[in-house]
Amino acid sequence: MFELSYLRCFVAVAEELHFGRAAERLNITQPPLSRQIRMLERAVGCELFIRNSRSVRLTQAGQTFLPDALRILRLIESAETSVRNVATGRAGILRCGFTAASAYAFLPVLVRNMKAAIPGASLILREMVSKRQIAALETGEIDVGLLRPPFDRGANEAILVAREEMVVALPKGHVVGEKPVLDWQDLDGLELIMYDADEAQYFNDLIASYLSKHRIFPIVDQRLTQIHSILSLVRAGVGCAVVPASARQLGVSQVDYREFGAETPSAELFLVWRKDNGNPLLPALAAIATSGGVQ
Repeated sequence: MFELSYLRCFVAVAEELHFGRAAERLNITQPPLSRQIRMLERAVGCELFIRNSRSVRLTQAGQTFLPDALRILRLIESAETSVRNVATGRAGILRCGFTAASAYAFLPVLVRNMKAAIPGASLILREMVSKRQIAALETGEIDVGLLRPPFDRGANEAILVAREEMVVALPKGHVVGEKPVLDWQDLDGLELIMYDADEAQYFNDLIASYLSKHRIFPIVDQRLTQIHSILSLVRAGVGCAVVPASARQLGVSQVDYREFGAETPSAELFLVWRKDNGNPLLPALAAIATSGGVQ
């Protein structure tokens, strides 16, 4: 076995073919340099240099050893750089959960900006409903989530990263769509596709609170989790729905959208991670997520 310093000394002498210049390059004196070379030769069991008072040459063994020595040093330097980058948040892996609705507008920009700001980082995406993300954060399955309330603020760090208005999705040509903006009263008695009370609790509770406040009683036969599935039913004329404004980006045909004229509900999206998660990339992701270029 030999020390890494032996390799650095060997490479310096092999490239300079002069002990004085090699010592100067390594910022040491010649005696310790010569000593390191002798110890390396003893460790590998053969002479690596032919040297006399006039010249220094590599032996055949030294010529064979030089490419391997250079490769080992490059690997060591690469490993050191990788470790430093991970430790300082300039590289590494971050497993990120996200809700389907966040992928319409916010998530693509976040991923793009993360790649631009930290090219050495890998953001591994996993689509999950908010409740599933909360469980995944607790078990360590994901490092961070883009999710909707409620969540435990005692165990988690949470940053509001986006807020968007909700709009009404209507089958194309629906009579209610004749109005440029809608009031909550316009939904009274209409067939309304609602959200699953368990898997899509946040959206269900949000819309239900406004319906209750305004004493609106729509006809609810269908309760779904995913917004793209809800819009498919809207397109088929099954009913209307209240969805995030970014759902327009799905490009579902035969669906019109109308804004609320007053008391427009807003959907909030949070970046959430456990307080005991020490991944160095988390502060960088939080800074990118809250920058003006993402929202």
